[in-house]
Amino acid sequence: MPLQFTLRSLYTQSQKLTPTLSLPFLSFLRRTMSTSGDIVSPSTTRVGWIGTGVMGCSMCSHIIKAGYKLTVFNRTISKAQPLLDLGANLASSPLAVAAQSDVVFSIVGYPSDVRSVLLDPTSGALAGLRPGGVLVDMTTSEPSLASEIAAAATAKGCGAIDAPVSGGDRGAKNATLAIFAGGDEGEVRRLSPLFSLLGKVNYMGESGKGQFAKLANQITIASTMVGLVEGMIYAKKAGLDVGLFLNAISTGAAGSKSLDLYGSRILKRDFEPGFFVNHFVKDLGICLKECQNMGLALPGLALAQQLYVSLKAYGEGNLGTQALILSVERLNNVSLDDGGSRANGSS
Repeated sequence: MPLQFTLRSLYTQSQKLTPTLSLPFLSFLRRTMSTSGDIVSPSTTRVGWIGTGVMGCSMCSHIIKAGYKLTVFNRTISKAQPLLDLGANLASSPLAVAAQSDVVFSIVGYPSDVRSVLLDPTSGALAGLRPGGVLVDMTTSEPSLASEIAAAATAKGCGAIDAPVSGGDRGAKNATLAIFAGGDEGEVRRLSPLFSLLGKVNYMGESGKGQFAKLANQITIASTMVGLVEGMIYAKKAGLDVGLFLNAISTGAAGSKSLDLYGSRILKRDFEPGFFVNHFVKDLGICLKECQNMGLALPGLALAQQLYVSLKAYGEGNLGTQALILSVERLNNVSLDDGGSRANGSS
């Protein structure tokens, strides 16, 4: 009999023990199962996915194309239809997803959504997950919630990894996402065949550290985006062709992923969301809360958050984060949208 099935049988027997004996034994089984050779592959592993929006839909498609059986849940069924067309199964709730899965991924909007889809006692994924199963939350959320999910999963003989991602819609489509993983390192290694279908996984430490890494990533992006749009406004006011300017700086020290991803989109007035302003405001708000807890003063973060909040005030929360240009245009009564650019900007 394969080792993993033996261990799961032991887990079942452990449920008959007293709480004093079963909890340490449960912890031992969880650690052992994560390194026991329970190989993740299309022939042995059923995958579940909760949240098939801008990012999730592309990420799921890579898993399906790799040959994994995939079960999905999304509140708006139409957003899951492209995956159903590829062969995914539709579940009626997060619990139903987990009941049919060995590993359950989630990527939803807000911490309250994470709590609902994973921890709700009647409909959440953890309630339906078998012992030995794993939750992988890829939402940008609160580090304390990641730790809470991990503790709840451990108490049930399951695992939990916080693995938020960076790279936007293009990274999701091209499977080049940066993945920040927190939790048991052995479990992260075991899941590497799945992570590799989505991008590059980076192990950051214990539960919650993946979320801390993603928040630091968002702080870096926020100030970079402010610099990008301010440079574009300055170039415009100085009489430069902004497209030529972006091409000129793209290979120098001012080059950045933000410029590569969003420079040409801004020039084309393409504000379709690769990542929603509303979600970025959420992320930066969590960052500011954590800064308060740490006693940190990060003025660039605070400024960026206020500029993005102003977009929400103008009803622009469902635009992409590159819409930051609109806020700075309004501050300066300057618009890039005059049709005067002779180049397409960055690619």
